[in-house]
Amino acid sequence: MSPIATDLAAAAGWAAAGAAAWTLLEYTLHRGLGHRWPDNAFGREHTRHHATTHYFAPTRKKALAAAPVVLATAAAAALALGPRAGLAFAAGLATAYVAYEVVHRRAHTHGPRGPYGRWLRRHHFHHHFHAPAMNHGVTSPVWDLVFRTYARPGTIRVPEKHAMPWLVDPSGAVRPEHAVAYVVTRRRAPAPAAAAAPGG
Repeated sequence: MSPIATDLAAAAGWAAAGAAAWTLLEYTLHRGLGHRWPDNAFGREHTRHHATTHYFAPTRKKALAAAPVVLATAAAAALALGPRAGLAFAAGLATAYVAYEVVHRRAHTHGPRGPYGRWLRRHHFHHHFHAPAMNHGVTSPVWDLVFRTYARPGTIRVPEKHAMPWLVDPSGAVRPEHAVAYVVTRRRAPAPAAAAAPGG
């Protein structure tokens, strides 16, 4: 193998390691700052996303928060691994983060394509609507399995106000292709107030 091919293979390996490191960071940020200790900027945005699942923090705000983390990771990795390996590691981490942002948003806005898309939506919406202390990994179940926070989803009961646009037809009914895995729950109308007794 030529020196250039060796360097490229090593860079690809470090980039893959950075992408794998993102999955752990994704899990720990979500579980720790998003749920256990939510009194922070990330936690407040995450709480808002749970309360209004159509809400996502603005991209600019996310980029401003991610940039120092990626730069610090690149600097630390370059010191520990050398400049090329460190930059490849940071590039893999940053690429995986961007992929996570795209995949997470599309889970809410677009229907699944293929087995992974179906799995990811059921896994993630079980977290949203059934068990917020479980299924913190959005893109992978690995760390949920490691830390015993994995819950196998059953039928996903989606509150009407949180129904994803791809899930329901214009009348609000679950589209037939999703009816095996999802149910939309309607809000009950408030009971009529009892009439006051005469002279009461």
